[in-house]
Amino acid sequence: MTARSESPPWEVAPISGAGIGDGGITDSVFASLMDALGPFESAPRLGVAVSGGGDSMALVLLAHGWARERGGRVTALTVDHGLRPESTDEAKRVARWLGARGIDHRVLAWTGAKPASGLQSAARDARYRLLAQWARDAGVLHLLVGHNQEDQAETFLMRLEKGSGDVGLSAMAAVTELPAVRLLRPLLGCGRDDLRTTLCRFGQPWIEDPSNQNRKFARIRVRRRLPSLGRTGLSPQRLAAEAARYGKKRIALDKSVSDFLARHAQVLPAGYALAEEKVFTGAGVAKEISLHALGRLVTCVGGGAYAPRRSKLAALHQSLAEGNLGPGRTLAGCRILPWKGRILVCRETRKRGREGETKGISAVGGEMYWDGRFRVRFARGTVGREFNLAYLTRDGWAEILSQWPDLRQTAIPPAVRPSLPAIRDREGVAVVPHLGYQRPDLGYFRQGGLGKLAVSMEFRPANALGGIGFHVGYHIA
Repeated sequence: MTARSESPPWEVAPISGAGIGDGGITDSVFASLMDALGPFESAPRLGVAVSGGGDSMALVLLAHGWARERGGRVTALTVDHGLRPESTDEAKRVARWLGARGIDHRVLAWTGAKPASGLQSAARDARYRLLAQWARDAGVLHLLVGHNQEDQAETFLMRLEKGSGDVGLSAMAAVTELPAVRLLRPLLGCGRDDLRTTLCRFGQPWIEDPSNQNRKFARIRVRRRLPSLGRTGLSPQRLAAEAARYGKKRIALDKSVSDFLARHAQVLPAGYALAEEKVFTGAGVAKEISLHALGRLVTCVGGGAYAPRRSKLAALHQSLAEGNLGPGRTLAGCRILPWKGRILVCRETRKRGREGETKGISAVGGEMYWDGRFRVRFARGTVGREFNLAYLTRDGWAEILSQWPDLRQTAIPPAVRPSLPAIRDREGVAVVPHLGYQRPDLGYFRQGGLGKLAVSMEFRPANALGGIGFHVGYHIA
């Protein structure tokens, strides 16, 4: 079956493919791919990221059939980055295609100023942030994205060129546990041509993003090399299989690191960690475990999406192993310093201290994720006034001490206090939940619950100390 294209310059009709069968990926094959990523609830609800390209269009159609067979449903999610003039029309076209098939579709817009440099990375971060936010708000546990075998091969090559270690060379996980949703990549074992053949079976055209031909992007440069590499024996299938081999090694390492940290480190609710010196010195433990334990600590406390580069991590690890900590070091947005016989890892704040500020919070209910580390929730029916949320800073600490001198007795280390999340109004610091502080003149705060401004702050970093797990998944030969 051949599908018709609507024929604008950025859109192509499906082409024939091979590898899985004349009809592409069958429902039974897709069911096997999904089974490897379970478990799923009865009547599963899925969010599916759909750009309109061939990979994501094939994914949403396969996922729709899979969910419907189990009494569930999917919602297709298109992120409009607003970077190309035709993006809005493309999102509408996807909505028409999927609406005709009875598939729910939502558009998530990336609004606000765009960075002058690092645009592709910023767009990716915004995309995942918007998708995860939608999943959290909708109560959907599973978010599917359409990365395929060639994408995995490209990621492997890009990380190889950057000198990544075993963890980096494992490339993309089939399952990634985010704070609010499970990110699933069921198509990592499927070739790009197989996915377009699948669309052929459905009679479904797709949209070709012109940025996929832009050689200024590193991934596109690597993608254009894949055919020539394939002729030397380094096919996408072989490269993806190599990534899977590193993935299995990563799983074993992750378990060892998690067990080690469970015995020798702890994370505190105020967003800092305390660890025994052996975590950093490698004493009595394999250096690779100690090195990755250090990476886990700074990634967790710093709220980073990714661990720091191995070269930077190794340099810090060596300094610590040699006892050259001195008054402290910094890495990945963290300070690492001695504290009462242990090592303290806490959030680094700049000298001026107000970076990370979120202004104009309306405390009338709702939830937000702040600093890549804290989930902040305001109870509904609270006071309808605006606040700012930012680090407490040293000046803020001095301000609240003038109101509550007894705060000097807090068990929270001095180095941590400037990084605590603080709610401010026009008069200054209003509330610091981790210190139990509320400004005395705020009559609408009640002891124990902050009264009408009921707020909770939960430390939920993007990468927990125990790791988010790595899943190799099922690969089609």
